Amino acid sequence: MKVTVVGAGAVGASCAEYIAIKNFASEVVLLDIKEGFAEGKAMDLMQTASLNGFDTKITGITNDYSATANSDVCVITSGIPRKPGMTREELIGINAGIVKAVSSSLVEHSPNTILIVVSNPMDTMAYLAAKATGLPKHRIIGMGGALDSARFKYRLAEALEAPISDVDGMVLGGHSDTGMIPLTRLATRNSVPVTKFLSTERLEQVKEDTKVGGATLTKLLGTSAWYAPGAAVSSLVHAIACDQKKMFPCSVYLEGEYGMNDICIGVPVILGRKGIEKIVEIDLNDAEKANMKESAEAVRKTNGLLEL
Repeated sequence: MKVTVVGAGAVGASCAEYIAIKNFASEVVLLDIKEGFAEGKAMDLMQTASLNGFDTKITGITNDYSATANSDVCVITSGIPRKPGMTREELIGINAGIVKAVSSSLVEHSPNTILIVVSNPMDTMAYLAAKATGLPKHRIIGMGGALDSARFKYRLAEALEAPISDVDGMVLGGHSDTGMIPLTRLATRNSVPVTKFLSTERLEQVKEDTKVGGATLTKLLGTSAWYAPGAAVSSLVHAIACDQKKMFPCSVYLEGEYGMNDICIGVPVILGRKGIEKIVEIDLNDAEKANMKESAEAVRKTNGLLEL
């Protein structure tokens, strides 16, 4: 299994690190446009191999896509990160050009690859990658829902004063501060609905804290988070590489599912060796359906800024 990660910044390096530590990939190629940057990150990471007990080879490359040839999975993290006060949507002007060029270059050298898009605004960037490359829908995956769901479970565990291993829940919709839909109604603690433990008011606070999870970290750190995004990406890549058939919420191209067409937005999917093996349609109540419609409208508005 060969994995390419484009962008050797904090998020990209975290992706490479977590993938390597899980020891399921034979090679990770880390590519960046800054001379020597990816090479340095790769060398630093490889010097942890004997300490962390992995045999995955990490190679750093400056802007040479031929080194990414025949990658099974390619991860796009490149682009500018958020700064405090910025929305993900405000990044579109710069990041759209980068993602379009990067995705096309990757597919040129790895025509059978599966693309995982991390760059923001993530749903729109996944849509752009799908349009720019022409890859079938099961091979274009936006990472956002996996990360948002991890943040949701963190907030649920915090509210419940429970270990996170007790908690399950997921977030649908757009990967934005207003578009996320944390499904508190379906969240559980060891199969018991969390509504048995938490008040409506407390669950509403969990929902709101989840939706601004990225913005909260950006304000604290002065830039976008990287550990949890890297871990989310590694979990998706692991599920694909090892054909785990695991369910994650991911931003995927819809053709009638959830009553939507020609849009990438977060819904539950089964991930395996072929990428998206199934889109799972769950029964949403009227409020959740309305939230999904509103989220989709916001994503489409951002998509409308693209030059395809």
